[in-house]
Amino acid sequence: MILPGILIILVPILVGFFLGVEGLAGILAGSLIAGFPLALIMANAGGAWDNAKKYIEAGNLGGKGSAAHQAAIIGDMVGDPFKDTSGPAIDILIKLIGKVALISLPLFL
Repeated sequence: MILPGILIILVPILVGFFLGVEGLAGILAGSLIAGFPLALIMANAGGAWDNAKKYIEAGNLGGKGSAAHQAAIIGDMVGDPFKDTSGPAIDILIKLIGKVALISLPLFL
């Protein structure tokens, strides 16, 4: 987690120095256009996998112990980090890259 944090701080500063304000605006737009849908998809997919496991455990599609249940457990193992950590973390990274860009903006003008 240290490397993504360092990248979020260094990338806007380096882009601002080398590409100017226009490049910085491009980085901000690109991070928002790519990051927000990814965070949204990860949060929704994680919730869907969790709900699928609950649905199967309620007795549908063979219930507990079935092949569908074992597949749903694996999906839930992927889905929990998606909805609980990765999706919200990307939202925070988007906010942080914007704040770093705005704070360092006077250096590039």
